[in-house]
Amino acid sequence: MKFPFWDVVKHAFSKEVWDVLLPAVWDTLYMVVLSAVITLVLGVLLGIALSVIAKDGVRPIPVLNETAGTIVNCLRSLPQMIMIIITLPLARILLGQSYGVNACIIALAASCIPMYARLVQGALVEIPKGKIEAAKAMGSSSATIVFKVMLPEAIPSIIRGFTVALIGIISMTALAGSFGAGGIGDIAVRFGFNRFYHDMLIASVLVLIVMVEIAQIFGDMISNLILKKRHLI
Repeated sequence: MKFPFWDVVKHAFSKEVWDVLLPAVWDTLYMVVLSAVITLVLGVLLGIALSVIAKDGVRPIPVLNETAGTIVNCLRSLPQMIMIIITLPLARILLGQSYGVNACIIALAASCIPMYARLVQGALVEIPKGKIEAAKAMGSSSATIVFKVMLPEAIPSIIRGFTVALIGIISMTALAGSFGAGGIGDIAVRFGFNRFYHDMLIASVLVLIVMVEIAQIFGDMISNLILKKRHLI
């Protein structure tokens, strides 16, 4: 390092650094928001399906449950870097290119949906069986049990699980930068690592930390608000 550490830290907050970093921050936010929406919708739906068809679920389908569970576990076991690599051909088919912000969104969603689906399934499994049995005794349909009993009860846990998934998406955008996705990860690799611009690297790390902290604070706040309204905390 050519300059004293504290001089590098101070320069990380300079206009020169942020003129380069700000466009990348917007690219990262774009990737995170779209990937988070896709993960939330598909992850909840897949988690509900896995819960419903489980052997002790509302509508058990053992063969389908085993097949779907195996596929989800296989996808969950893949490291994020491998997931990015294997989704590049899919991005080329769908978007006509295997690089850039939009192509990265496919990899982010594909990596986080299986993980979030398991978190949703876990939240639904934790619901007391007595409430489900009571709904069945009242003649409620499977859809009513899922959407009027199970989901409302599991919402705080589902939100906490989504916070974990969102933080995973943020961290994965940084990794995707080294594969031509753009965003903060691209700045950190291209300038901070390859060119030894440590001020750029420090600024990139600070932005990622702030994004993760905001996601965690809001996730905890929303979950706690729901629990307080139910007088559970």
